[in-house]
Amino acid sequence: MYPPAQGAALALGILLGDPWVGVLLSIAAMCAALTWMLLAWFPPQWALIGGVLAILRLDLCCNWSNSYWGGAPAAMGAALVLGALPRIIHRRLVRDSAIMGIGAAVLANSRPYEGLLFCFPVAAVLIAWLFSARGPSLGVSATRIIAPSACVLGLTLLFMGYYNWRVTGSATLFPHTLHGREYEPVPPFGWQALTTGHGYSNPQFESFYNDQIQTHSGAFAWSLKRSAAMVGGSLWKFFLAWGLWLPFVTLPWLFRDRRTRLPLVQIAIGMVGLVIVNWFHPHYAAPMAAAFFALLVQAMRHMRRWQVKGRPVGVLLTRLVFLLALMRILMVTFEQVRNPMIWWSAERARIAEQMERAPGKHLMVVRYRPGHNFDQEWVYNAADIDHSRTVWAREIPGQDLKPLLDYYHDRDVWVVEPDAVPVRVAAYREAGSN
Repeated sequence: MYPPAQGAALALGILLGDPWVGVLLSIAAMCAALTWMLLAWFPPQWALIGGVLAILRLDLCCNWSNSYWGGAPAAMGAALVLGALPRIIHRRLVRDSAIMGIGAAVLANSRPYEGLLFCFPVAAVLIAWLFSARGPSLGVSATRIIAPSACVLGLTLLFMGYYNWRVTGSATLFPHTLHGREYEPVPPFGWQALTTGHGYSNPQFESFYNDQIQTHSGAFAWSLKRSAAMVGGSLWKFFLAWGLWLPFVTLPWLFRDRRTRLPLVQIAIGMVGLVIVNWFHPHYAAPMAAAFFALLVQAMRHMRRWQVKGRPVGVLLTRLVFLLALMRILMVTFEQVRNPMIWWSAERARIAEQMERAPGKHLMVVRYRPGHNFDQEWVYNAADIDHSRTVWAREIPGQDLKPLLDYYHDRDVWVVEPDAVPVRVAAYREAGSN
């Protein structure tokens, strides 16, 4: 159901031996893109400082690099767009225009909604410059600036249409839209009415979607307050915790700084766009990371100039930002060493590895008890399910398993009971059926 950029990163990782390799490569590309972006806005030493802070915050001990949910592709795309803008204005090269188009293409295939909000102010600045007295001639505008980006975006639209057609059967129907029609009782935006009529034979689906209805059943005004508190609190913890808030005591200077007007507008528009949506996770705000680090670096430049009675207090404060960022990594690392993995996830991985080593092919029928926590999901498979050595399936009360067993007739069938203590795995015939 999701756009393909993050899946492409995971697929690359699989080709190289492990999907997490793809995550790490995407994180590395994101940090490189953010540093490249900062080089267009600031002196090299400050771009390096911003790049190091991006590594400390978004790479080491961050759920973007320790999960498969994503974040890095969208942040990388946003960095390419924001970094290409001043280069286009100053150098007017075909290459920079193409890079901007590539960044927009990555955003369209990772976080299309948030990416569109991020690109609106950039497009406005670019259009205003093209038609200003300082802008290039019509021929330069058409051949060096408009045409390269337009070609990249045209190819991107063709790819997205083909992708949609292969997944949903229609070039204009996005998988996420189709998923919402089929399953989601809660619409994307807070002002839209909840839908009814979805019936789920699967108890875990029933619990999951009923929980959504209860969470989002309030009036729009209440929904906005809840969403604003959730988005604001989450983004504070994600971007500003552990000392990264400190440079933003210079916010009054940032509001008067011409260099930061565009990133400030992007942050403001992005925040409004996130608040009016019913769902939120920190990686939804990934495009805002580019604007955030641009603001962070400029805020540190303002703070570094502070003096108290001739003493360079600002230098001490900028060093303190790095110290607090390093302390956070030490604290998170200590916590991960003390609690290395969620127990049920580790148990699932242990059983999966055991089945991969066992001879033959296997079908794992997962039997949940009533009231099972739907967040502790054991059933997921590789992309090519039929050629996997181990296939996981969910036993649904009242549903006949015979079609499933007939389809996988050449596999050893096992019943997994995750809610038993300890977790129980037995041959299907020995375990019996519900």
